[in-house]
Amino acid sequence: MPNDQLMEQVKSQMPAKRWSHTLGVMESACILAERFGADREKAELAALLHDYCKYWPVNKQKQALLDHDAAGDLLDYEAALWHGPAAAVVLPAETGVTDAEVLDAVRWHTSGREQMTLLDKIVCLADYIEPNRDFPGVNKIRQLAEHSLEKALVAGFDSTISFLLEKGQPIYPLTVLSRNALLHD
Repeated sequence: MPNDQLMEQVKSQMPAKRWSHTLGVMESACILAERFGADREKAELAALLHDYCKYWPVNKQKQALLDHDAAGDLLDYEAALWHGPAAAVVLPAETGVTDAEVLDAVRWHTSGREQMTLLDKIVCLADYIEPNRDFPGVNKIRQLAEHSLEKALVAGFDSTISFLLEKGQPIYPLTVLSRNALLHD
């Protein structure tokens, strides 16, 4: 388990409800790691850190991305996508976490990516299915997660894409590419 100091540092970055979500993602990530043979400690750490920047003002997230030359095309899309990539670039300096696999899982949990690693898949899926989540289709995704990370993630991405389509929102192209790549895993 991550040390108490790191837990408190992450907790201080978010409201109580988001902290409950983070604890749920940690729990779900550990279960998925054990089920699918991933490193449990890395899964728990990445899950703890995944929303580190979620409640930072969007200008601060944007500046972190720009300062680290990590914005790419993200700034052309919804700010809701920015917190994972922003966290991935600030966490080494703010927390001392430098494990590239953990930082990648944090970075890609909002959009996915083509050729997702096992840890990427676990953190992204844990974020969808943690026990506090309640949205149409979440139970189906949880059932799929009993047997297949890929099928569960495709269902999760489908849910996100459908939601964005219903709201008339733009869809980040990497999310579509991630979904499509998972169909071949």
